[in-house]
Amino acid sequence: MYKLEDYLRLNAEHCPDKIALVCGGETMTYARLWEHVCLHADELISRGLRPGEAKVIRASQDADFLITYFAIHWAGGVAVPLESTTSVERYAELGTWVSQSEIPTGTADILFTTGTTGKSKGVMISHTAIIANAENLIAAQGFSPELTFVISGPLNHIGSLSKVYPVVLTGGTLYITEGMKDVNAFFAAFDYPCTRFATFLVPASLRMLMTLSEERLKQYADVIEFIETGAAPMAQTDMEQLCRLLPHTRLFNTYASTETGIVCTHDFNAGQCVAGCLGRPMKHSRIFITDEGTVACQGKTLMTGYVGEPQLTASILRDNTLYTHDNGRIDEYGQLHLTGRADDVINVGGFKVAPSEVEDAAIALPEVADCVCISVPHPLMGCVLKLLVVLSAGCVLDKKKLARHLRSRLEAYKVPALYEETDRICRTYNGKIDRKSYRI
Repeated sequence: MYKLEDYLRLNAEHCPDKIALVCGGETMTYARLWEHVCLHADELISRGLRPGEAKVIRASQDADFLITYFAIHWAGGVAVPLESTTSVERYAELGTWVSQSEIPTGTADILFTTGTTGKSKGVMISHTAIIANAENLIAAQGFSPELTFVISGPLNHIGSLSKVYPVVLTGGTLYITEGMKDVNAFFAAFDYPCTRFATFLVPASLRMLMTLSEERLKQYADVIEFIETGAAPMAQTDMEQLCRLLPHTRLFNTYASTETGIVCTHDFNAGQCVAGCLGRPMKHSRIFITDEGTVACQGKTLMTGYVGEPQLTASILRDNTLYTHDNGRIDEYGQLHLTGRADDVINVGGFKVAPSEVEDAAIALPEVADCVCISVPHPLMGCVLKLLVVLSAGCVLDKKKLARHLRSRLEAYKVPALYEETDRICRTYNGKIDRKSYRI
């Protein structure tokens, strides 16, 4: 069974002088990267790292993290990357948790979820799943040795970490930046001497770029080969705007999660720009819709299970099928369409409302910069919908106008009864609304 590091070794042998990594103004060839990985793997073994043992590390946006990540695998260990800002107490707690848990043979990583709808869970991912994820992305999106992939998101989560996989398999170049706080540093990546770039950006980051740096984004239209987005729903209006700004760029909306791996993808700049459409299953993946209307996934990319949580694992992973909480349908072309999460649905007077549908309709108004639809108690109705709105600069909240706009796009029972301005919407690092923060 090949590991990701076997491909790294082959690249070091066959194209030793090829640039593997650009980070912080420095470059590193495949030969040099592999040399550092081997040295660090030997050091880990000499310090007592045993085969199958979990090693907790902080995921920084630099070469040191990637070297350590690869070295843990090559030494036979299991990498457990945590956010760089993880507290000392939490770091120690998770280290104890994984060390006392049973970890199946063949496990490569344990990635902790953001816990938007509940507590954070440690997802075990095998070496087989990593290679399958890489091959899915290569076949569906066209990774190549000539491509430089810009990573700005944290490397302890599947969204950005999974892009390391196909770059290593194809012998491309990774360009690591420090998030999106410094937009100038992000755009500087596309000035690197290369003619083929790609990147992964969550919808919130894409919206920020289109709002604050539209003209600058357009300047790179001819060199950005593709952009992948995912992790959270992207509004129809944002999708359409991105297509206008980057008419020749492939724009992928991808269905993926830490538990399922990379499953489906769809280029919404290829004639079908439809919110919620996530395309067909990739090479190593299969999907179907359950009797309850939720998405079920099969294939090589699935997680092995939740570390230390056999009952929780069994509740969603049975007979090599992972049962998600995502509501969806498959159209006549075999494409997956998501309609929200089953555990997010709000029951209002017997009617079920997906809050994401309300939010997508509201965000189409230029006055609305961000929003969240929540449920609040009502003395007669039991509960009603309330829309919390972040307004665009210089705008004031016109509740009647907003309600009229929503009534023109939604069924009556989906139109919120209450509206309130707020300074910010609670979101995770990847742009998902942190809905548990709004539950009463």
